[in-house]
Order: sequence, then structure tokens, then C-alpha cells
Amino acid sequence: MSTGLIALLDDVVGLTKVAAASLDDAAGQAAKVGAKAAGVVVDDAAVTPRYVVGFTADRELPIIGKIALGSLKNKLILLLPAALVLSLVAPWAITPLLMLGGAFLCYEGAEKILEAIWPHAAHGGHVEEGMADRQSARQFEDAKVNSAIKTDLILSAEIMAITLSAVAAEVSSFWMQALILGIVGTGITIAVYGTVALIVKADDAGLSLAQNGRPVSSLFGLRRLAPAAPGGADRLLRPLTQGLGRGLVYGMPLFLKLLGLVGTAAMLWVGGGIIIHGLEGYGLEELGHAIHDAAAAVGHALPLGAAAMEWLVAAGLAGAVGLLLGVLLIPLVHRVAMPVFALLKR
Repeated sequence: MSTGLIALLDDVVGLTKVAAASLDDAAGQAAKVGAKAAGVVVDDAAVTPRYVVGFTADRELPIIGKIALGSLKNKLILLLPAALVLSLVAPWAITPLLMLGGAFLCYEGAEKILEAIWPHAAHGGHVEEGMADRQSARQFEDAKVNSAIKTDLILSAEIMAITLSAVAAEVSSFWMQALILGIVGTGITIAVYGTVALIVKADDAGLSLAQNGRPVSSLFGLRRLAPAAPGGADRLLRPLTQGLGRGLVYGMPLFLKLLGLVGTAAMLWVGGGIIIHGLEGYGLEELGHAIHDAAAAVGHALPLGAAAMEWLVAAGLAGAVGLLLGVLLIPLVHRVAMPVFALLKR
């Protein structure tokens, strides 16, 4: 074998190792920065199931699939190129935009809390029912999907902004940034909408389990061949499977409420944290230091679980900052931003 071919093969092996290392590094960075978007992800998973309310069971998964595809387009076709251009042309704008997104999260979280305390849109469901009556089923479905994709665009923009902010600080390569943004965007979309699909169909699965008196026969496809009376294995497992089914049927509404609460808390925590870190980037470090010192003091006072309690205190205080900011933003959004936006739409 010629030395030239050996050298070429050696170069190929070297490039392969570099590519593999780069992919490993990209995956690691994607996992790290993806965790920072947890608040938005949880809220996205909590919000999406309401878009399939009012549809028959056979349309739930197709609707979720359409929303997931729209979410991927939002992240990969619209937001990823915009984020990369921004990092090249105006990297100084990343922090202000991230803080703007953090403020939006604070506003959304605070509004959800105030809405839970003082509901002011109880008639919304009746309006939606009227719309469904006036529209065809296809038009109504398309309208719901488009509404969900528009909401997803805002949440996806926040996810990509958080990701870009973390990536820009640690990765200088343009193509590596693009790869990490793509991995995070795709991974989060699959995780969110896969989870949503499981949540939406869990009650159907629970109902099927609760009504099935012959779980073993059904599992092995013997239901039609088996005698009328359930077999011994069916009788043995039936209480367990039916209990699990009833638990899913009764538990999913509570789980969705809990998920909504966690999503709201996460929005305030993440939004408040973004604002605090953004202020630190501009030299206003007092608030961040005060929160850190308070959390450290609580952690040092505890003999066990100090790290966990320190994190909880820091997250709670960041959430309190987010809630306060969100409450202050609500009148500004409703009395200034929304009227201006409505005027511009005319």
C-alpha cells in the first residue's frame, strides 16, 4: 500500500475521531443548555393538552402531530437561522432579548396566578363552543392548531434564546452553535410533544384497562378464543389492571393541574433568574448577591440537605422576583402594549 494512501486513511481516521468528539461535545452542551430551558419546557407541556379539548379521541394524536411539526418548523426554519445571524451580527443584543423573554415569562406566570385567583374569562369556553358550531370540524381543528403553533413560537423563541445565550458563552464555532441549537430544538420538541401525547391518551388507556375484565387474554390475543369466563391469570391480574386504569382516569386531571402549577412556578423561577443574571451582566450585581447570600445562609444552617435547600431558596427567591416583576408588567401589557398592538394590526 502506498504511503500516500496510508496518509490519506490516517487523515480520514483523524477527521472521524474529531467529528465523533465534536458530536459528543455537541450532545453534552445540548444537554447542559437544554436543562436551562426547563421552565419553558414544562410550561409548554402543561399548555399544549388544552388544544385537543373538544375533539374526538381519534383526532387527538393527529392534532398533536401537526402542532409538533409546526413547532419544529418554528425552531429549525425560523428561529435557528435568526439566532445564528444575531450571534454573528449583533451578539450584544442576546442579553437584552433574553431579558425581554424572561420578562415575558414573568408576565405569563403572574397572569396565570392572578387568573386563578380572580378569573375574568370564564365565558371563554362558551365563545369557543359557538365558534365550533359556526365552523366546520376541519376549520375548527386548523384554527386550534394554528393557535397552538403561534403560542409555541413564543415559547420556542425563549427556548432558543436561552440556548443561544448559554452556547455563545462556551462555544465559539459557528457550526457547533448551529448543531447544538438544532439538537436542543429537536430534542425538546420530541420530548414535549411525546409527553403530551402520552398525557392526552393516558385517560383512554386507563378507561380501557378499567373496563377490561380479561387483561391476560387480551395481552396475548386470546380474548376471542378463550372461553366466556375469565381464566385464572385474568382473575389474578384483573384487580391490579383495573385499579391502575381507574387510577389513570381519576388521576390525570389532577396530574394536569399539578403540571400546570409546576409550569407556572418554573416560568417565574426561570424568568426571574434570567432577569437577575442579565442585571449582573450589566454590573447590577446586588440583587443576585443578596439571593446567593440568603440561600447560602440557609444551606449552612442545615446539617442535612444543605445543597438542595440552598437551591430551593435561590429558586424561590428568583421566583419571587419574577412574580413581582410580572405583577408590575400586567397593567403595562394590558393598557399599553395590547392596545398598541391592536392598533398596528388594523
